Amino acid sequence: MANAFCSRFGVTQPIVLAPMGRVGPPELVAAVSNAGGLGLAPLWTDSPDKMRAEILRIKELTDKPFGVNLNMDFRNEEQLDVCLEQEVEVISIFWGDSANFVERAKSHGVKVIITAGTSSSAQDAVDLGADAICAQGWEAGGHVEGRVSTMALVPSVVDVVGDVPVIAAGGIADGRGLAAALALGASAVWIGTRFLAAKEAPTHPIYLERLLAASEDDTEHYDDLYDLVWPNAPHRALKNSTSEMWEAAGRPPLGQRPGEGDVLATRPDGVKIQRYASAVAFAELEGEIEPLPMWSGQGVGLVTKVQSAEEIVREIVEQAKTIIHF
Repeated sequence: MANAFCSRFGVTQPIVLAPMGRVGPPELVAAVSNAGGLGLAPLWTDSPDKMRAEILRIKELTDKPFGVNLNMDFRNEEQLDVCLEQEVEVISIFWGDSANFVERAKSHGVKVIITAGTSSSAQDAVDLGADAICAQGWEAGGHVEGRVSTMALVPSVVDVVGDVPVIAAGGIADGRGLAAALALGASAVWIGTRFLAAKEAPTHPIYLERLLAASEDDTEHYDDLYDLVWPNAPHRALKNSTSEMWEAAGRPPLGQRPGEGDVLATRPDGVKIQRYASAVAFAELEGEIEPLPMWSGQGVGLVTKVQSAEEIVREIVEQAKTIIHF
């Protein structure tokens, strides 16, 4: 199902694994790349040494192209240094000012994907030298920059970026979504929630159970609910007891919230996770899982079974082919 995006990034399928912190390990990144898509590793929370180890592990698992995701709200030149040292082929950038990161990456021959939530920010990204734009609609799970729906955003971005490939993100979880995105002018799709149910994803069993049972109406977009650790970063997640408690109290700010300071869970490294923290419910957490943020896009109602990443990629592509007759 090759197209302009596939040619530019050296892949065979127009599917990108959304970078999902702590539930997007090397095994999942490599599996998506081995299936013909582009795996993106969410390494921006890692130390340079941990990043290096994760990149080397991905290289052990695949000889196909993959990328690393960096967050400009937590800019770290050393993280970019590691990517360049390890000759990572693709860097995905989101949030904040990315100017010098793009310039440095491009000077080393790295391809850069920049996430945009409006057509104007997409144009700015192209001006910086982006090799592709991830047009992220507000249906997307996790942290979401914009407030425009995927259906409205993608064609607007396509119209302003010329021949730069556009990757549609937000609410896409099957081949119908891929076919629709291609019809809107996108060259690929960016999928996260569906891959939370991949066999290679260490999603906590309680989180996975909630995802598989959820409908399209079970998520909510919040400006500032899970803003402990990462403030001023709007996001979408499944509704849960924490969100219900907060809503019932009138959506108060930090410092005035019910249950604030509650320690809900503990990571294997001993780090305690408090209520309202921007955390991830991954398999090795111990404690109360249901009150933690369960990042999810509105496409969650289409996520109904656990499959290997390779099966997910193949199923999405085959379904899209029956619709658009590639």
